[in-house]
Amino acid sequence: MTWASWTTVGIHARPGTVRTVEAGVLDGDVTIHTTWSEEQAHVAVQYTGATDWFTMIGSPVPCFSEEDSRSFHQAVVEAVRGGEDAERKLQRLFER
Repeated sequence: MTWASWTTVGIHARPGTVRTVEAGVLDGDVTIHTTWSEEQAHVAVQYTGATDWFTMIGSPVPCFSEEDSRSFHQAVVEAVRGGEDAERKLQRLFER
């Protein structure tokens, strides 16, 4: 089985932007972690420095290569950093 993972620390999420399955909406200083295996990207988020991880709504998403998954991770990070458009951008990304 092939797998890969990426983590980006210290992302400022605006209120209402990052939606999770387990904890609802997170905002403030967050860390995003993506794990790719079996042609799916699993995206989790936590408050930076915390121990609990939460699944982002819409995860996992199909990603048929490691490169696609890395690009997806970066797109999620950039969307969260995207200011007022962040929620809309994330919604589009997870609807793939």
